[in-house]
Amino acid sequence: MNSKVVVIGSYNTDLTIKTKRIPRPGETIIGGFFSEGGGGKGANQAVAAVRAGADVSFIARVGSDTLGKEGIKLLKEERINTRYIFHDTDFPTGVAFIVVDERGENSIVVASGANAQLSITDIETAHEEISSASVLLVQLESPIDTIREAIKKSHEKKTIVILNPAPAQQLEQSLLQEVDIITPNKVEAEMITGIKVTDEESMRSIVKKFFDYGIKNVLITLGSKGIFAGLPNAMKHIPAYKVCSVDSTGAGDVFSGSLAAFLSEGMSIEMAAKMASASASISVTRMGAQNSAPYRMEIENFILDYKPSEVLN
Repeated sequence: MNSKVVVIGSYNTDLTIKTKRIPRPGETIIGGFFSEGGGGKGANQAVAAVRAGADVSFIARVGSDTLGKEGIKLLKEERINTRYIFHDTDFPTGVAFIVVDERGENSIVVASGANAQLSITDIETAHEEISSASVLLVQLESPIDTIREAIKKSHEKKTIVILNPAPAQQLEQSLLQEVDIITPNKVEAEMITGIKVTDEESMRSIVKKFFDYGIKNVLITLGSKGIFAGLPNAMKHIPAYKVCSVDSTGAGDVFSGSLAAFLSEGMSIEMAAKMASASASISVTRMGAQNSAPYRMEIENFILDYKPSEVLN
C-alpha cells in the first residue's frame, strides 16, 4: 500500500488573538498575543498528514494575492505537493479571525474567498493525482458538489475516503454511502443524524445511524474525553491523553490528517485512531493550527513516554 494522501479542501490565513475570555455580542475587550499563520481545515489536515509521515498532495484554491502566494510557499516548505493549488483572479485568499481564551477554547469567523470557488473542473484537472492516492481526505469548507465529485471518483477507485464533516451541515445519504470513515465531533454528529449526544448509548445510536447511511467506520471526536469508535466488529470508547491545553484550534484537523497518514501505511483503523489521538493531544499544548501539528517522531515519543501506558491497550 502506498502512503500517498490527497487532501482536498480550504486554505485560509489565520489571524489569531489570545485573550482572557471570548467577548459577548456587542462587547469590545482588550486582547493579548496576536499571530498570523496558515490555516483552513484542508491545509491544516494536509500539514498534519505530511508531518505524520505521509506523501501529501493538496488540492485547493487561493487568491492571486500576497496571502495566497505566502500560503503556497509555506506548504511547499512542508514538502506538500502544491501543483493543484489553483490561483483565483476574482476572489481573495480565505481568511479566518480566531479568538482563543485562557482555557484554550476558541471562537472563529471565516471569510471563504477563493475556497468557495473550488470547482468540479478543478477536480477533473487533478484526476490523475486523486486516482493515485491510497487515502482521500475531505472536509466541508469547499463547495459540496466539488467534494461529492471527488468522493465519487475515489470511491470508484476503491480509495479509502475519509470525510471530516466540518463545518457541520446536513448531508445527502448518496454522498455518505461512498465514505469509508467519518470523523465528526459531537456537534457535527448530532446535526447529521438528528440524535443528541447525552451518553454512551446515544453515541451507539448515532453510530448505528451512520451505519444505516452506508458508512462502515465512525470516529466521533469528543475533545478531552477522547473518541467514540464505531467499527464493523466493535463499538468502544478510546480515552484521551491528558494534557494541559493552551489552544484547541485545529485539533480536530490534526486528528483527521494524522489518521489519514497512519491509514495510508496500512494500520488498522483503531490503532490509527489511537495514534491520531496522541497527535491531536500534542497539538492542543501549542498555539496555532498548522504550527501546532506534531512530527512523526514527536508522536511516537509522546506515546512511549506517556503514563499510564494502559491508554494504548
